Formats: sequence, structure tokens, C-alpha cells
Amino acid sequence: MHDTDSLAQTFEEHRTRLTAVANRMLGSASEADDAVQEAWIRLSRSDAESIDNLGAWLTTVLSRVCLNMLHARRSRPEVPLGLDAPEPATEADPEHEALLADSIGLALLVVLDTLTPAERVAFVLHDMFGVPFEEIAPIVGRNAPATRQLASRARRRVRREDAGGEASRLRHAKLVDAFLAAARNGEFDRLLALLDPEVVLTADDTAVGMGAAREIRGVAEVAAFSRRARGATPALLDGDAAVVWIVEGELRVVYRFTTADETITGIDLIADAARLRELDLVILED
Repeated sequence: MHDTDSLAQTFEEHRTRLTAVANRMLGSASEADDAVQEAWIRLSRSDAESIDNLGAWLTTVLSRVCLNMLHARRSRPEVPLGLDAPEPATEADPEHEALLADSIGLALLVVLDTLTPAERVAFVLHDMFGVPFEEIAPIVGRNAPATRQLASRARRRVRREDAGGEASRLRHAKLVDAFLAAARNGEFDRLLALLDPEVVLTADDTAVGMGAAREIRGVAEVAAFSRRARGATPALLDGDAAVVWIVEGELRVVYRFTTADETITGIDLIADAARLRELDLVILED
């Protein structure tokens, strides 16, 4: 029999992978931690000796927890699936692998946030973590062919980077991703290239009290100020890519971006506590 200490030690061996799965499914570090903790609780209450493949069992349990959390987060109904959609790309498809490699970060999370919960679970488990469709099917409540179509439909949506508003959100996310990377790495020239020549940065009263100027105009001036974002964290604000500054676990400032074409045209610093509480904000795993 497993005692509690040995079971906990065994669980810790799987924690890193479980956290990675939950982060991709939920796009929120705090929710991912909650999901992993719930998986541990369910394991501790189970007959661990009867589990043949603990890793697979934990992935299944965690995925069901994440699926429930995604359903609770959004109430939109899912469209019934047919079985006549095109076959998905194979795991060895170079175009598919390149797509996933190029889409990591905020851009992919923005797309994942548009998927239904079942689509998101199927896509993340199969395309990112290599879980077979036969194992995913019971999690999403479908047979293996229908689960394959879930992932296929999600994959087509990820590929559809040239489709109207979705394309705009992706371009926005990639610009914000690049901005954060440049700020963290101290790449001043890269910041200059990402910012529009007429870019404007504005700050609310609280941010001004923290040392920001109320308004900064011009690419060089905004780029110089933007180097302060080197300690920031990625986030989603109303479903769009953003950046947040957190101090000792407390949200202090949200960077809201305006973009056009291939540049950042505006940055709005939000630090007022009342405004921060009203924002639809998801802070992402760094």
C-alpha cells in the first residue's frame, strides 16, 4: 500500500508535466495550480495500488478537472460534430509542427481562448502533449473519431490566421509578445521597431503617482520608458494580449495596448484599484 508520504512523492514526479498541461488548457497560472491540486486530492482519495499507469490516470483526471473549469468559465453551447470533416494533419506534418512552434506564447493562447472547452482539451492533449485520441475520447465524452474531429476543427481555427478579427487579435498578440521580450532583454532597437513613430503612452492618476508621466509621445521616449516593463508578466485583457506588473503577488499595473498593422500605436497604463477590479483579466503563466 502507498502511504501518504510516498504517494505525495510519486505525485511530485508528475507535477511539472501536469502543470504544463493545465497551463495550456486554462491559460491561467492560478487556475492551473488549482486544477493540479484537485488532481492530487482525487489521487489521495483513490486506491492508488490499483492504478496501472499513474501518469495516464493523472492526465485523465486533470483534463476532466480542466474541462469542468472551462465549461464553468464560458456558457456558450458547443456545435454538434459531424464525422465528415477533413482528416487532421499527422504528427509528422512539418507545416503543422512549424505552426505550433511559431504560435507559442500569447498568440496561441488568444486562439485557444476562442475554442470550445472540448476542442481546447482535445487540441492541447493531442497536438501539444501527444495523448492518443482513444485516451482523450472518454474525457470529452465522445468516441475516438469524433474526438479526432474536435482536434481537427481546433487545428483549422489555429491555422486560420488570415480570417478577419481573429487575424487582428493574433497580430496584436504577437506584437505584445515581442514587446515584452524586447523589454525583458533590454533590446532598445527592437522596441523602436515595434512602436509606431507617433506612439502615445498614457497613465492614470495612480500610475502617475507611481512615477509614470501622464503622457509620453514619440517612439524614442516611449521605448525608453518601456524598458521598465522588463519585470512584467503576460496576460489577457478582454481576450486580447496585455501585460501586467505584479509586486509581491499584488497586481499593480496593467499595460493595455493599441495596435495597427504591424506596430504598437498606444499604451495605456491602468493602476487605479477600482478599475483593476473591474477588468476582465487573466494573468498567464510566465
